Amino acid sequence: MSNTFGRLFRITTFGESHGKALGVVIDGCPSQVEIRQDMIQRYLDQRRPGQSDLTSPRQEKDQVEILAGMENDLTLGSPLSLLVRNADVRREDYRDVAKVLRPSHADYTYLAKYGIKAESGGGRASARETVGRVAAGAVATQVLRQYVPELQMLAWVDQVKDISCDFSLPQMQQFTAEQIARDTLRCPEAKKSAAMQKIIAQARDAGDSVGGCIAALVKNCPVGWGEPVFGKLDAQLAQAMLSIPAAKGFELGSGFAGTRLHGSQHNDAFVTQAGQVLTASNNSGGVQGGISNGADIYFRTAFKPTSTIFKEQQTINTEQQAVTFKPRQGRHDPCVLPRAVPIVVAMTALVLVDNFLLHRAYCDKK
Repeated sequence: MSNTFGRLFRITTFGESHGKALGVVIDGCPSQVEIRQDMIQRYLDQRRPGQSDLTSPRQEKDQVEILAGMENDLTLGSPLSLLVRNADVRREDYRDVAKVLRPSHADYTYLAKYGIKAESGGGRASARETVGRVAAGAVATQVLRQYVPELQMLAWVDQVKDISCDFSLPQMQQFTAEQIARDTLRCPEAKKSAAMQKIIAQARDAGDSVGGCIAALVKNCPVGWGEPVFGKLDAQLAQAMLSIPAAKGFELGSGFAGTRLHGSQHNDAFVTQAGQVLTASNNSGGVQGGISNGADIYFRTAFKPTSTIFKEQQTINTEQQAVTFKPRQGRHDPCVLPRAVPIVVAMTALVLVDNFLLHRAYCDKK
């Protein structure tokens, strides 16, 4: 089972949704970086359940413990180990469905591949696995702040079902992390957020779920990050985003909309300003040839509706017998998007810190 991500800055996550704990081991973190535990906790608080009536009612404090790799708030260069203990575990909620192959869940594929599956929750397929990713992303963010302080990363809910924000790039560039965090849904446009929240609440009350898209923006990324041919920065971002539970699509820059343009409309012309090479437009989304070009990197990730719903569905059990499936109880998000925003930021940070370290190793002439 593959649980490790990254090349120089490598993370390995562990734990199941209804096990004793979850966490991450980070190898390759530079030494003498100041890491604030309260910042890690702030990232985890944005991801944890029970934040509002739009999220899972599971009550977890997700209190992070740093077990190794630091002294006096400074990294030692040795592996960092971070742990979050599960508290609100209810294995009994899954007793009736332990032998059911739940629609759109990983039950069948895990069982077919490994011959066993977690009988409570989704095991490693659960979105609770992302606790380790978010903790590691908070560490990665602090490494980047020390070495590349001008770099900024943002993500927000850009679409729920058929309501889309359609922000222009200049609008995106005005957003702040504080502005996004203040909104319950983590959408920076109040009217759109209210409409999206209404759709999520309606789905929740009907025992159903909805999906949508999260947009992300990276400002002030230096030129040159990314490795041709199979280490392209955009390909790494795509892999990172599509590894998030429920993610189903990724587009960078103009994305699929760019397919409707001519080359003469889509090409980003180069210009100079104060001796600096810039692009007049940014349909490339800040990456060309798999390498960052200094322009803002922006992308969108599509998330499917939450698989667990409280409507009757037809499926089969592990004995291949037809059954009618409807969870009697359980705690699930009617829409994964609000809690997926910090996960998108964390995975972005992990990709960028890895590429920063690789670029410094390969190309830094200082």
